[in-house]
Amino acid sequence: RLSLARTLKKCNQAEIDGKLEAHWCLKSDVCGMKRYILRHLINFFSVFHMIVWKCCAYSSPLVSSAAAFALATKRPPPSTFVSFSQRCRSSCGARVVGTPSFHRKNILNSPTNLFSTSSGQVSSVKAINPDKARLLFLGTPDVAAASLATILRASNETDAPFEVVGVVTQPPKRRKRRGAPEPSPVGKIAEGFGIPVLCPEKAKDPDFLDDLENNYKPDLCITAAYGQYLPKRFLAIPSLGTLNIHPSLLPRWRGASPVQRSLEAGDDPIGVTVLFTVSKMDAGALVAQKEYNVGPDEQSADVLPYLFGLGTTLLLDSLPKVISGEVTMENAKPQEEELVVAADMINASEGELRYWSESATTCHNKIRAFSIWPGTFMHVKVGDNTDPVKVKVIKSRVVEGTVDKTRTIELKKEKGAGLLVVCNDGSVLELLQVQPECKKVMDAKSFHNGLRGGVIEWLDMSNSGDTVTTEKYCMT
Repeated sequence: RLSLARTLKKCNQAEIDGKLEAHWCLKSDVCGMKRYILRHLINFFSVFHMIVWKCCAYSSPLVSSAAAFALATKRPPPSTFVSFSQRCRSSCGARVVGTPSFHRKNILNSPTNLFSTSSGQVSSVKAINPDKARLLFLGTPDVAAASLATILRASNETDAPFEVVGVVTQPPKRRKRRGAPEPSPVGKIAEGFGIPVLCPEKAKDPDFLDDLENNYKPDLCITAAYGQYLPKRFLAIPSLGTLNIHPSLLPRWRGASPVQRSLEAGDDPIGVTVLFTVSKMDAGALVAQKEYNVGPDEQSADVLPYLFGLGTTLLLDSLPKVISGEVTMENAKPQEEELVVAADMINASEGELRYWSESATTCHNKIRAFSIWPGTFMHVKVGDNTDPVKVKVIKSRVVEGTVDKTRTIELKKEKGAGLLVVCNDGSVLELLQVQPECKKVMDAKSFHNGLRGGVIEWLDMSNSGDTVTTEKYCMT
């Protein structure tokens, strides 16, 4: 009886093992089939993406069905299947090493090759339409990238008098603490449209300038927040000159921070100017200007992109006149030197709100102007704690009228109201959004509730020598 039980147990175990083996074999076949299907889907979409890329890059009619079928049935070489970031790095190089020839060699391997590649060398950038003016764009940040995208879309129209033959931008850099170097926003847009990109370390690089003279041969250059000084040799290359989009009503606010300085000064209206670029900063003849009536609470983070969009439209309206020779550097309107106001670079210490010497309007305009960088801050004392607490002010508004002087900051009783700060002249500033160090941005009521009944007062840091402190005081 015991022997029979053992035999039955072995048979049952063998049956179970057989079922398990069949199950795993079936699962392996299913996984293999999934991998097979996925691999072919990837190949299909890669080919489809390359077809669309070619059509967009050359701005030509859609590829014929026969050509599309021939391309789809023949798998391209593996080197053409590269990721978006890899193509960006191949356009600008992960780390720029000086001469543009390095970038040109890498661009030759990209699927959107606009170069003549005889003998493996770059001879010249081919013109898509020889009857159109050759335009070179220079820019770096997001606002310039939006302008470039608008210009590229305009260049694809059949009656456009110009074509974009290349883009110049700052070299890739690390944009995250532990990330790899990334192309600039302008570089990414140019790469997406299939436009050749140059990333010289300096605009005065002789190899870079040789490349422009011998290969790109631009008729007109456009600059929008490029971020480098352009030497005289560069300015002499384009026969029609170089145009710049400048977000101020020149000659007021020449310099690096025109929007911030105009908001800080409380200007209304503000505006944007299209002008010819000369060796002296923002001193060229004016091609066009447009005013913008800014709201009392609008901040630079919102105004700057809008002005560049406005300036791009103004530029596109002016390009036909510049290309035809109707508007030149000689007959454009010169600037009045006696009206020049400098827009100096911003220092981090300017972000301190000095309630003891500034009015509510002055502090409010600083908050609006420095919203991009460096931001504005104040030092306060909470309750009986003698350590100063640094608080960043994100959003504010000015309250009409004046009150008696006090350092105590109180919460306004109305719904959705903010913290009331009384400046030394009796004017009142209402803080709507703040950010204590080591905390997230919060509304005024949330900040006040976190104090748990503690009285808050602003501090005069002018006598402590600590207006640009590097220490961090975190609220407990």
